[in-house]
Amino acid sequence: MKKVKVTTVGNSVGIVLTAEVLAKLGVKKGDMLSLVETPYGVTMTAFDEAFEEHMEAGRKVMAKHRDVLRELAKR
Repeated sequence: MKKVKVTTVGNSVGIVLTAEVLAKLGVKKGDMLSLVETPYGVTMTAFDEAFEEHMEAGRKVMAKHRDVLRELAKR
């Protein structure tokens, strides 16, 4: 487990990540991170554009076919 400090960044709040954590995430200054809520808190990973595109496509399909998916879930 790694600890990070919450600090003021201008008028916002941010965290400082060590070089070791950045290396494990595979990110550098300016890169985007994804934060995902889990039952245990929040997981932080490097942002994956291709994954996000697939998730957005899935959301569209689920929204478009909501009724069909609801009926299938009942079976």
